[in-house]
Amino acid sequence: MTVLPDDGLSLAAEFPDATHEQWQRLVEGVLRKSGKDVSGAAAEEALSTALEDGLSTRPLYTARDVVADVGHPGFAPFVRGGRAAGGAATGWDVRQRHATGDPARTNESILADLENGVTSLWLTLGPDALPVSGLERALDGVYLDLAPIVLDAGADVGPAAHELLRLVEAAGVAKDAAHGNLGADPLAYEARTGSELGTEAAVDLARLCGREYGGLRALTVDALPYHEAGGSAAQELGASLATGVAYLRLLTGAGLTLQEACAQLEFRYAATADQFLTIAKLRAARRLWARVAEASGDVDAGAQRQHAVTSPVMMARRDPWVNMLRTTVACLSAGAGGADAVTVLPFDHSLGLPDAFARRIARNTSTILLEESHLARVIDPAGGSYYVERLTDELAHAAWDFFQEIERAGGQAAALRSGMLGERLAATWAERGRKLAKRREPITGVSEFPNLAEKPVERESAPAGPTGGLPRVRRDEAYEALRARSDAHLAETGARPKVFLAALGPAAAHTARATFASNLFQAGGVEAVHDPVSVDAESAAEAFRASGARVACLCSSDALYAEEAAAVAAALKSAGAERVFLAGRPGEFGDVDAYVFAGCDAVAVLTSTLDLMGVAP
Repeated sequence: MTVLPDDGLSLAAEFPDATHEQWQRLVEGVLRKSGKDVSGAAAEEALSTALEDGLSTRPLYTARDVVADVGHPGFAPFVRGGRAAGGAATGWDVRQRHATGDPARTNESILADLENGVTSLWLTLGPDALPVSGLERALDGVYLDLAPIVLDAGADVGPAAHELLRLVEAAGVAKDAAHGNLGADPLAYEARTGSELGTEAAVDLARLCGREYGGLRALTVDALPYHEAGGSAAQELGASLATGVAYLRLLTGAGLTLQEACAQLEFRYAATADQFLTIAKLRAARRLWARVAEASGDVDAGAQRQHAVTSPVMMARRDPWVNMLRTTVACLSAGAGGADAVTVLPFDHSLGLPDAFARRIARNTSTILLEESHLARVIDPAGGSYYVERLTDELAHAAWDFFQEIERAGGQAAALRSGMLGERLAATWAERGRKLAKRREPITGVSEFPNLAEKPVERESAPAGPTGGLPRVRRDEAYEALRARSDAHLAETGARPKVFLAALGPAAAHTARATFASNLFQAGGVEAVHDPVSVDAESAAEAFRASGARVACLCSSDALYAEEAAAVAAALKSAGAERVFLAGRPGEFGDVDAYVFAGCDAVAVLTSTLDLMGVAP
């Protein structure tokens, strides 16, 4: 028997180590074949993907990308988790949101959730949601010593918190057995509404929790308003840091120690379908907060408590079933990133109040990842990945820069009131909006693979949330506006606006571009008519008139365009086509008016097309 030496990769010992430079030379050769004559670092840069915040994803990460020591789980700087055991023992806290205004209906949903795997409750209270007076009915039958309660009451935080504490006492629950968060967050309220909210209730509740309710936290640092206003990951982190620092100053100024003040805070972040960015964001958030605690005098006080919520921005209203895939990836990312609590929003969240099926799928998303995929059994599963560690480090630096910018502007409150923060978030969203319009960031079921014949999912309207502050944006908003125009036209006339696909030559020549054009136009609610399968200069005019369309789009190969496009375009114009598109890069093809191609501004094309057809905005 041969005994192999225990030296790691001994089976590859006879092969020389490959160098980064060798890999770069191989990349250079491949790029030259595609017409790009670049070398060295430029070759690697050509394969990099730009992210927001000035970050980029490179094609290769190696040991030389390893950053400073990230420590161990449960120890400063807490990059690898705020608890030494992570979620290995119990998994993450499965926290579901309830925003129904009817106390009895809320109670029914709460009990169903708790009976089927949910471990804590997030309750939205206020004039447009559950009334404070209905809290007792909503929590009827809930064991308040077993199910942590997290409140989100806005301006009603004081009355809501004291009502919850009254219910805890009435249930005979020991004060130290009550867990959750009372939800004081005056800066998030101001971000949502544009109205200032006093801090007295937050301070009083923090003192009360610190003195009598050891399992309760008084304040939330909610970063969702900045994410929902279109902010990047670094901006979301930077704004949360500035808010957290403002609360530390508030609480320590009121007599709490740094440790006592930190213990009263829970941070809420968005988890998106960008898997690695979400993981890096949560890891960077813990590192950043540890740095704040260190600068304040005690790094060990900076073990950040995190609540991750699947992003409302990424949820689509058309083909909402795809939201299940988005929230699954986001939930996985939040768990892998080390979130202490995770809320999966139901797939129909953007349509109104979720039904029982949507709530079931939402809670079961966490259950499957925990109980079947065993995701929580590995502490910091992404740790050690050269890419994740590097991305965490770069994102932390970008977020710290934005946090310092807010501090130079006078702090979070001043940055909100001066408009500086809103302007920065709006600029980021405008840039992202351009990518969405050009389908550089595709939205499945909306900007890619839309289905005009799909029956819409109907839901009861949800209570209106607070307004007056930062806007709430959605990835699908530009396309949703176009589809709404098409829907109204369908309701009024009995037909959708149409585009005739004038396909030239055999299927092999035109299928790819016909499919591309069909997807593009249907993203704006314009029905694509591809009948007959192929046309030429003689048959195009008659086929166009039979289609009922007012515009046409040529679809074929570059070779056939050179031979037939000008003649077919002329025939379409003679038949009454008000605009003739060509699916391909711009060129000189006679009566062709406009071009659609990968990277074109699809929203601009579709808007002008609907305008031309007289479809009312």
